[in-house]
Amino acid sequence: MNSSHDKDTSTTMKPLKYTLGIILTTLIMGTSFPVGKIGILYAPPFLLMGLRYVLAGGLMALILRKRPLPTGWHAWLKIIVIGLFQSAGVMGCAYYSMNWITSGESAIITFTNPLLVIIISALLYGLTYRFSQWMGVILGFAGIMLTFGWHMSFSPGTWIGFGGAVSFAVSTLLIKRWGDRYDTFVLTAYQMLAGGTALLLLSAWTEEPHFMMNTTSVVVLLWLTLFCSIIQFSLWFYLLQHSNPAQTSSYLFLAPFFGVLSSWILLGEQIQWVVGAGGLLIGVGIFLVNRRASRMTKEDRQSKLSRRSSPAS
Repeated sequence: MNSSHDKDTSTTMKPLKYTLGIILTTLIMGTSFPVGKIGILYAPPFLLMGLRYVLAGGLMALILRKRPLPTGWHAWLKIIVIGLFQSAGVMGCAYYSMNWITSGESAIITFTNPLLVIIISALLYGLTYRFSQWMGVILGFAGIMLTFGWHMSFSPGTWIGFGGAVSFAVSTLLIKRWGDRYDTFVLTAYQMLAGGTALLLLSAWTEEPHFMMNTTSVVVLLWLTLFCSIIQFSLWFYLLQHSNPAQTSSYLFLAPFFGVLSSWILLGEQIQWVVGAGGLLIGVGIFLVNRRASRMTKEDRQSKLSRRSSPAS
């Protein structure tokens, strides 16, 4: 039942609107890594992320104060759980992992999320995926590895980063399962408040909180708050609610590719030929995943039409 629902909703958005939403969302996601790398020069990672999400969530909650809020503690508990995975878990792990590994390695690990979404969906929900879809995800992951260079090392940061990827996959599925019960922007605001509050508490417990106030640190915090939080999360949740989560998550392979480009612009990091080759693999992987998903949707429709036209047993 969940399987057919997910496949049907993958066609509810117009292709151009869906494509533009994906490109803008992954572009903003990509910038969060080099911008965050600059930011942790002025504040410890949990504090920086906590400030980012509390400011973003609080600002959105203020703007949306006249919208109807969820009722009942069950509804609020689900928002808190999403916030703990999506805001606190994903970027908390990603930025904390940079104490041991590079921002590129952190991005590579974080955006293995699409492969994890398919694995978790197959194990927990019994969804089936064709060989071409699995190959598409694997090729996309290989493209990320090639883009950043095959030089990952296993350290505490590697496992912390992987924890962020698992958190990302879990939040993706939770948003798809629960998200349509909420106003998209209300969900965005209060899950960020929940995640940001958890990160600030974690910062007070594990870090020596400090924030060096200057023009650069303020610009970084504003960018992370307005663009990488409010705009990014609103777009991401909207896309997940109106599409197949595994299909939409496959496009997250674009985020670290955009991260390389933004790192070149912001940090002066060199771009080598492998970036183009990695981008080609990413494109092929996305094509395979979505081509298969499209064909499966058509087959589902034909099957439904056949059942409707056949006499009742």
